[in-house]
This record gives sequence, structure tokens and C-alpha cells, in this order.
Amino acid sequence: MAYKRRGQLDKTNIISIFTTLPFSPNLKNTIMTNNKDIEIPKVNFDTNDELIITASTTSSKYDFDFYEGKWKLHNKKLKTRLNNCFEWIEFESTQEMYKVLGGIGNIDNYLATFEGVPFEGMSVRLYDPKTRLWSIYWADSNEGKLQPAVVGSFDNGIAHFYTKDVLGDEPILVVFRWDATDKDNPIWSQAFSPDGGQTWEWNWFMYFSKMV
Repeated sequence: MAYKRRGQLDKTNIISIFTTLPFSPNLKNTIMTNNKDIEIPKVNFDTNDELIITASTTSSKYDFDFYEGKWKLHNKKLKTRLNNCFEWIEFESTQEMYKVLGGIGNIDNYLATFEGVPFEGMSVRLYDPKTRLWSIYWADSNEGKLQPAVVGSFDNGIAHFYTKDVLGDEPILVVFRWDATDKDNPIWSQAFSPDGGQTWEWNWFMYFSKMV
């Protein structure tokens, strides 16, 4: 089933209230400054072509503790994805995360306003003590349903979470990255691959700063 990953903001009437920027090499370098040297780990599949995802040796239920509380976000997002697009859209949002289930889960609320209409997204993260993997589920005020999870773990402050998806009619892979090497200014980013993880296109960056 086709669905959108953090792409639910793709409405033509949103563009007028975002700051739409023409592509330039300097802008791309700015966007990638904190992530360009971090490689996406190789993706592996089993005999049924399902993703093989194994937790890092350091994965734990405490990996998202840095994220608890209220945040301001600066978003940079490609206008279209896997379409040779180099036009980035920038906008602001807020987010608040709190722990649940004795610390093996957490929930956040993503808030923005588009042309006076409130938009709300929600992430649910669950840690499996047996596999030591995190699963992240997304829902929003446009569709009102949980999307299938991206799954992965942290390793030395960097996390990658994967799933299969469909963009248009084409199968893709999705990766979420959390860069928490600077816990006061973490970075979330998203990339799509049209070729089973051989190549990736980054399409969304969220730069976090703590609200006091």
C-alpha cells in the first residue's frame, strides 16, 4: 500500500507560505554539513527480499532520552522527491516528546500551521527488549492512521531506521537518521532509495534546538 513518510505536508497550497529557495551548491553544503561524512550502512535482505535489521551492540531503551522535552525545529525539505529536484523549502515547527511505558516507549507531537490551518503529526517509538530494536510509527491529522514502522537502533549517537515503501507506483527504501552526537542540537533526516539501497537521495532535514 502506498503511503507518505513525513511527506504529508506535500500540498500545493502550502508552498505559498513556506520560503521556497532556488538550489545553490552553498545551500546544499549547508544542509549536509552535519551529515555528509556519515555513511548510510549497507542494507541487507533475506531470501524473501525482506530487510535484515540487527540492533547495534550498544542499543538500549535510553537512546532517546536526549529528546525528552520541547523543541523548536528548522525544516529543510525537497520540493519533490526522486525527481532530480534541487529546490529546497524551509519552514519552522515545534515538537514535544515524553516517555511512556516505563521508558521503553515515547511519543512526540509535531506542530505546524499552514495558511492558518493547524497541522499535527505524531511519532510513537517502541523499544523491544528482546531484539533491542526501536520501531517508529507515524500518524498525522491529515490521514488519521499509523503508518508501518521504520526499524533500527543507535550506534555511538547515530541511528538509522529502515522500511520498504512505495512512492507513486515505484517501490523504494526509506531511511530515517537521528544524529544525536550533539544532544542539545540533534538532527533528524530522511532519505529515499529507488534501487534497493545502492543510492540514496536526502529529502528532509530537521534541525532541533531546545525550548527553555
